[in-house]
Amino acid sequence: MPRGSTNAPRGARRSRTLPAPLGDLGPRAAAAVVVSMAVAAFCFVTTENLPIGLLSPIAEDLGASEAAVGLLVTGYGLTVAVVSVPAARLTLGLPRRVLLRRVLVAFLLATWLSALAPAYWLLLAARLVTSLCQAVFWAVVGPTVAGLFPEEVRGRVLALTFSGGSIGGVLGVPAATWLGQAANWRAAFLALSALTACVLFAAARSLPDTRPEESHAATGTHPDRVAYRAVVTANALLVAGVFTAYTYLAAFLDEVGGLAEGAVTPMLLLYGAAGVVGGLSAGAVCDRYPRQAFTVPSALVVAALCLLAALGTHRFALVLGVGLTGFACACVPIASQNRIMRVAPGSTDLASAGNSAAFNVGIASGALLGGALVDAGHVRGIALAGALLAAAALALALAEPLLPRRARPARG
Repeated sequence: MPRGSTNAPRGARRSRTLPAPLGDLGPRAAAAVVVSMAVAAFCFVTTENLPIGLLSPIAEDLGASEAAVGLLVTGYGLTVAVVSVPAARLTLGLPRRVLLRRVLVAFLLATWLSALAPAYWLLLAARLVTSLCQAVFWAVVGPTVAGLFPEEVRGRVLALTFSGGSIGGVLGVPAATWLGQAANWRAAFLALSALTACVLFAAARSLPDTRPEESHAATGTHPDRVAYRAVVTANALLVAGVFTAYTYLAAFLDEVGGLAEGAVTPMLLLYGAAGVVGGLSAGAVCDRYPRQAFTVPSALVVAALCLLAALGTHRFALVLGVGLTGFACACVPIASQNRIMRVAPGSTDLASAGNSAAFNVGIASGALLGGALVDAGHVRGIALAGALLAAAALALALAEPLLPRRARPARG
């Protein structure tokens, strides 16, 4: 059976966790691809946010300011936003095994170099390389894993793959922070490089040696340029809304909620745990109701942030609002990626890169807006501003089917 076929073999046995893959790729090999890419996502998300919990140790060791170390995170995200589309365009024709192997090798070396960096500028350079690797990874991982399975189960496959990123935020960052504080900040980077080496070994053995154009997921199944632009814009707006509030959640819990400092960590864990549940549950919904898989979480974010803005002084409202926001926000990358795979006007790699760039723009702009409000003394306002941005995203997603399309010229 050709690899690009959209019909699974009749006699294929279905895995308990994954559907039967397409073509001649065995179920175990397909599962290994999904698991290795999920662990890679875990490594990327953990590495991206690792300096947040280790600002003081890194700054003290390298003789830099904490603000300079903070640039290792903000500059990372901005780099991903800027280079995602150009990097995806440059790597468009490479076979997936070759490309992802090179990306993981570069990521491994950059993470190892980060652990050994004797000076701040060298750590900054290593982080720049890591961010370039992440830009390429998020552009191609969705189409790569989606192309291994039938289209009707795409949402579930993406959910399993992207769950690694969610778990990285919930467990990876706190665990790496603990290791860095208990031993040395360099030990955290070394541990991540060791895990990346395992991912590289598994991916090199299991990834099929196919070119992007050979996969049924290489292009959108229902190309629609207007819908694509609407999805990407709504994604950026919603993420900006969430991060307007989430970036300064500790300040909100303190000044508005009146919680003690020790209560901040449990609330952050609640947000992350709810996100893991939301991400894993989003897959089946994406397969059955691709539009609603985005609009319903958007509506939940609006409701949760409005609840925090109006009743943030009440403990129950705080817990419910934070949990709902975490649950809904984790659904967004899966839902938007699933829609991108459907409406991409051309290459799904390029379309995914644009979506990744929009996601990072949303994070950066939301953090900037939230910071401006906090600096101005409007801490409660971060929830309201976030709700307004999320409402704009919801309105755009609901209006997208009604947006005018250009009529295609009739064929003579």
